[in-house]
Amino acid sequence: MPTRDTPDLQRRGLIQTTGGLGAALAIGASGAAGLSLSPSAAAAAAGTAGLSRHGTGPGLQGPYLDLRTGKGNKLAYARIQGDLDFGKQKYFWFKGYVMGIQPQKKIVDLMGSSGFGVIRLAEGPNGSIYRMCREVIVYTDLKTGEVLDEWKNPITNEVVKAVHVANDPFNYMIEDHFPAMSDFGGLNKEQPPKIPFILPWYQHGDMAEMEIHVHLAYPSALQPDKWPRESAGPIAQVSEFFAHHIRVEDLQNPKLTSLDYTGTWNRITPWLPWMLMGQTQGMCQYACFMGTTRDLESVLTRPVLDYAHKNYAKYFDAPTEWRADRSLSSLEHYAKDQKPAPARK
Repeated sequence: MPTRDTPDLQRRGLIQTTGGLGAALAIGASGAAGLSLSPSAAAAAAGTAGLSRHGTGPGLQGPYLDLRTGKGNKLAYARIQGDLDFGKQKYFWFKGYVMGIQPQKKIVDLMGSSGFGVIRLAEGPNGSIYRMCREVIVYTDLKTGEVLDEWKNPITNEVVKAVHVANDPFNYMIEDHFPAMSDFGGLNKEQPPKIPFILPWYQHGDMAEMEIHVHLAYPSALQPDKWPRESAGPIAQVSEFFAHHIRVEDLQNPKLTSLDYTGTWNRITPWLPWMLMGQTQGMCQYACFMGTTRDLESVLTRPVLDYAHKNYAKYFDAPTEWRADRSLSSLEHYAKDQKPAPARK
């Protein structure tokens, strides 16, 4: 993302001269955009007060950001996610594969997975930061790279309609304590304790690395009695794994209002509902590269971008107004927007 001189953050109440500065975090159970740690993960993170239990390094302690503090992590993560020159937007992207895993069988590459999101930050109450995002995931043919309209399931040999992911919005607040998790339409009741927002940072040479694991299990919006072909079961069991790689020099540069990163996004999830696998044993795993970019044309393929421009034009622009309602995952969107498939002939 373009880097710019820092605006008057003192006036906005974001910078505290006596401690570190901050950033934040949020994770969506449907895309690569955001993150909410489970209570157990958040409690474990609380044990990182002081230096990270994962690694130490002079670049993690200052002089600009002290990543041993919630405020330090709040500002760091906000600059990773978006741009503290409020009003400017920032793109992230991801590209990789979706694989099928069944007990006692060889893993199968099912399809490609590509997408992007765009984020805009805004000033929130009491020093918090609003993160406003739209994101798209499209599935592609492994041989041609074309975006799927229909797909022949290699496990069942059934031709099914592909249903892509479009989350609008996926919003949350970035604060100096761990953010509340999405309740996914009232289905997820688990919330983390209110503890300082301290992430597991490492420093290896001139690079800072930060990894986040998110593990969720909550009642599925696709219950088997109503969605026998789409539902993998009564509980949605989803895990996501994000790895960020950032230059220490950039992290500690007070003139940069936004930080570039590269990394990986992995996700373990039930069979995608449109695969019509029902309660067949097994799961999907996403394995994707991810990062920030100034130009989506430089990282995503022409078929993916053309499809997005045609079908998701507004997703190239981040929201400009904060909405406090909690965001949904792809499962809740599917239950809201689709109808149960008829029995297979």
